[in-house]
Amino acid sequence: MSAVEAVEGTPVDQVRQIRHGLLRYAVTKAGGALLSIAMVIVATFFLFRLLPGDPVRALAQGRNMTPEQLDLERARLGLDKPIPEQFVHFVTQTLRFDLGVSYEYKRPVVDLIGERIGSTLLLTGTALVMAVSLGLWQGARAGWKPGSRFDKISTAISLVLWSVPTFWLGLLLLMVFAAGNGPIPGIFPTRGSSSVDKPDGFAGVLDVGVHMVLPCLTLVAVVYAQYLLVMRSSVLDEVGQDYITTARAKGLRDDDVRRKHAVPNALLPTVTLVFMRIGFVVGGAVTVEAIFSWPGLGQLFYEAIRVPDFTLMQGTFLLITVSVILMNTLADVVYHLLDPRVRSA
Repeated sequence: MSAVEAVEGTPVDQVRQIRHGLLRYAVTKAGGALLSIAMVIVATFFLFRLLPGDPVRALAQGRNMTPEQLDLERARLGLDKPIPEQFVHFVTQTLRFDLGVSYEYKRPVVDLIGERIGSTLLLTGTALVMAVSLGLWQGARAGWKPGSRFDKISTAISLVLWSVPTFWLGLLLLMVFAAGNGPIPGIFPTRGSSSVDKPDGFAGVLDVGVHMVLPCLTLVAVVYAQYLLVMRSSVLDEVGQDYITTARAKGLRDDDVRRKHAVPNALLPTVTLVFMRIGFVVGGAVTVEAIFSWPGLGQLFYEAIRVPDFTLMQGTFLLITVSVILMNTLADVVYHLLDPRVRSA
């Protein structure tokens, strides 16, 4: 053993212990996530088969099909087999990352998801960035001066918007700012992610941005309150700390103390919340996309429910729920990595 190792033996051992503890924690969380995904796979299959409606008859609407033809179509889709056999087939397919073929579109579900996931990521990603930025900024200011006019107004508005049902707010924005109401003209498009004659270049990007205003605003309005409240609470906890008093005693400007000292230390709970909310924002986009006919996974899932298209529902639902589970697991690991109090517990 060298002299350096002898002197720094304890710190090295501590680093190894931290790495070993983090790895063990991550493996434990990964095992829990796999168990949750397995339960979701089982629940997904049986949940959607409780929905009313016959997919074969729904697909046969407007077509004069005999009972024999309906039976042949049911056999083609594999719906004539016993439920246990259908379940085993579904599980084996899923484990091979094969989500089957859509009843309605007659195309692989993976291909349909691949075509729509970009639109969902664009909408939810933009909404998440805006919600996080707005929530952190307002939460930091409100927590720094609790009881101020800004604190009361921003907190009240965020709580009201948070309590409003997403579908109701979306419909309200659609009726007022898209369809027009009274003296307010219809400013924004009512549906879709682009115009029928979508222009090229920068004009095309601008066209998509205009279509995205109302659905993005709906998602931001119902999400940002959580970041505001968590950030406000974290800043309130930091305000009374000794290092804040010391920084103020040194004569630092109040804004500098808040921005350089209080806010960085208050970000930890919000960072983990961001990871946790990524999956939930994707799931919450189902309602918004259905209202504004945004061509993403939410709209695809809504179209599958109307048939009902079992394979398409299963595929989109699995993707959404698995993303929530993975983001929650990642949030736990990140929190464990960043907070030494959790590692030492």
